[in-house]
Amino acid sequence: MIGHFLLRIIIWFLLTANFELPNIIIGIIVALSLPYIPLFKSTDKIQDLLKSLWQIAIAIPQAYLEAFQLILHPHRQEEIVIERIKSERSPRLVFLDIFLITLTPKTVVLKYNEQGWYEVHRVRRKKK
Repeated sequence: MIGHFLLRIIIWFLLTANFELPNIIIGIIVALSLPYIPLFKSTDKIQDLLKSLWQIAIAIPQAYLEAFQLILHPHRQEEIVIERIKSERSPRLVFLDIFLITLTPKTVVLKYNEQGWYEVHRVRRKKK
């Protein structure tokens, strides 16, 4: 419980970048008023969570690389693709999947279907 409070208040200060007394009081009120949500549920497999977190860690440098590619060589070709996923994934893992896809500048999830697929918009360099 204390760990959740500390995480929330740290995120508050990172978002606001304001350490004045009124902001600290508001941050404490917000951090205490948010409902407690357990980190893991019985439907989540720890292996799937760790795999998703590892993929996100790898995607961060990839996002920077793609951003530089877009700046140096504009991508003008667009496509919408369907990506299949395991349909028995928990909502938390689905969120991590969508976050992972949308983290990179060249892709964004347009639609999620509970039958096990994402509709993903991608930009690509024009083929010569």
